[in-house]
Amino acid sequence: MRSTRHETQSVKTVISAREWLPLLTRYWQPSVTRSALELAITFVPFIALWAAAYWALSISYWLTLAISIPAGGFMVRLFLIQHDCGHGAFFARKKVNDWVGRILGVFTLTPYYVWRRAHAAHHAGSGNLDRRGLGDIDTLTVKEYQGLSRLGRFGYRLYRHPLILFGLGPAYNFLLRQRLPLGYMRAGWRYWISAMGTNVVMALVIAVLIYFVGLGPFLLVHLPIAIIATSIGVWLFYVQHQFEDTVWARTGEWTVQEAALYGSSHYDLPGILRWFTANIGVHHVHHLCSKIPYYRLQQVLRDYPELAALKRMTLMQSFGCIRLGLWDENQQRLISFAEARTLKPA
Repeated sequence: MRSTRHETQSVKTVISAREWLPLLTRYWQPSVTRSALELAITFVPFIALWAAAYWALSISYWLTLAISIPAGGFMVRLFLIQHDCGHGAFFARKKVNDWVGRILGVFTLTPYYVWRRAHAAHHAGSGNLDRRGLGDIDTLTVKEYQGLSRLGRFGYRLYRHPLILFGLGPAYNFLLRQRLPLGYMRAGWRYWISAMGTNVVMALVIAVLIYFVGLGPFLLVHLPIAIIATSIGVWLFYVQHQFEDTVWARTGEWTVQEAALYGSSHYDLPGILRWFTANIGVHHVHHLCSKIPYYRLQQVLRDYPELAALKRMTLMQSFGCIRLGLWDENQQRLISFAEARTLKPA
């Protein structure tokens, strides 16, 4: 990537992206006790809130919906524990990470092995304009968008509409699309076993719940929780990479370290939201060194304040990312569709 790109950063560091790696390795080692505690204080409240939402049906469905919000937050947290397991960061032993990840996949609607492969591809190619579409949100350049037909432009803008991107899209992706190993259907039997195995166990759990509470109550309780959780999850993924001064580059100028550090945001959320989202907002550090357990990411920022300030985005600032939709290779930034209309066709 061009050095001039980083001269415009609000925070300048004398340490290059590549040189950060050996400094961060001391945060790798997970604590078995801490990881087990994090799992317990996430899974148990999730089950308790699900039961509370069911109980609230006898009082008011509005109360059920209110309880669904924190329950969805705990479901997001379960997914982020699964996420750390996929990186081999939550427990020291690979088998423990994998089995915890598989079990959590039943509750997060996500086949672990399929997701791990797609997410690894995302980390390996994030910010590379020539490797888009690997576990990320579809993003066109201005030139590509201008070259589309009217129908093609309408389709892309519809895809990027907030109601689709953060509403219908997440629900479709987690409730329906992930029931098949799409993208890996011819890549081997492991992906089919991951998807179908997750589906079978999910069906058994759902069948037991329906047997005890009934189909209607199950749907009234679980669907809002799942929709809230999936929408939050996609929103987090979006703002971690789709912000104005993110970094994208063609293969010749792209490096995985610089794309990680400068192409990912530090989503600095309020404390309670930071807890529910398991510090995933410290995304630039996570992308640079994904072996760090999420409960040690804040320690990294305390020890290295320059990383805390780099690519920092507050909750209020993040809502401005919704308008962005196209990468302008000339200006080297994400722009809105309104801005794109003022540019001459390439």
